[in-house]
Amino acid sequence: MINSNAKVLLIYTGGTIGMVENVETGAWEPFNFSHLRSNMPEIKRLNFTVDTYLFDPPIDSSDMSLSVWQQTVQVIEDHYDSYDGFVILHGTDTMAYTASALSLMLENLTRPVILTGSQLPVGKLRTDGKENLITALEIAADKDSTGHPIVPELCIYMQNLLMRGNRTIKVNANNFSAFSSPNYPCLGEAGLNIRYGTQYILKPDYAMPVKFKYAMDPRAVVLKLFPGISEEAVRAHLEIPGLKGVVLETYGTGNSPIHPWFTRLLGEAIERGIVIVNVTQCLSGSVAMHLYENGQRLERLGVVSGYDITTEAAIVKLMILFGEGRTPAEVSRLMPVPLRGELTVRG
Repeated sequence: MINSNAKVLLIYTGGTIGMVENVETGAWEPFNFSHLRSNMPEIKRLNFTVDTYLFDPPIDSSDMSLSVWQQTVQVIEDHYDSYDGFVILHGTDTMAYTASALSLMLENLTRPVILTGSQLPVGKLRTDGKENLITALEIAADKDSTGHPIVPELCIYMQNLLMRGNRTIKVNANNFSAFSSPNYPCLGEAGLNIRYGTQYILKPDYAMPVKFKYAMDPRAVVLKLFPGISEEAVRAHLEIPGLKGVVLETYGTGNSPIHPWFTRLLGEAIERGIVIVNVTQCLSGSVAMHLYENGQRLERLGVVSGYDITTEAAIVKLMILFGEGRTPAEVSRLMPVPLRGELTVRG
């Protein structure tokens, strides 16, 4: 139920949805929101208020950074009490990282924050941007019979699917169905009507305030295993000066080689206080280190299970937990704990 008195703030960071083609190079380049607005007269037909906030200049999502995430959270905090929901226009390439980061930077979120974008610029005849944006705005304004937002979460809406932001990954660079939520059900689906999976949506404590978190520590890295990975490559990752956390992308249910040099390097890193989190390279499924000897070896070393968390969510969670000044022991304890529904603990 969309209240005609609802107010939604549309935050334009950049991305393909607002780009234009450079006639000389053929490359898509960021333009500005006036271009987007002139190609979207449908916004004026919505029966609620849509105000805009523009990043100037627009940001290509490949240039996304911790400072931009902090700036985005600041915009939301500054306008939080004045709007019923927020829609963030964002490039798709790093949208899953941004969604994961913002979900953890906004604690006890009581209003919808919906990220969306497009695979084709809004000025293109076959663009997916118009439907994505209009539906995202409607979801941000939608309320239940008690007057509370239906989706008080940080979400991604793309190509008819509403997904928990910290569960998403980009799976296709060419199709409109660019995102997937492989380990958690979608929160909604748009057809003739928007159908919500209310049983999957987080319920905030409306008696408590939202907390806006800004501190982040970038001293974390992703180490992806592959057959034949060298001792020099692993050492180069684990001995980065000042390193605090590692997302270790392993095989299957959390398995890795057990070469003596490999386990020695991991063990030495853990002894130095580096938190190593085990995530699977598989598109779906969960880490279960107890199933095989190779996984058990990692568990005995002190590698932390990430269960079914995505790499995107795992790396930003490390940055945020260390940014809060937590000790390695505290970070190791919290990484397997779902803070915003970013993982499911399995036995």
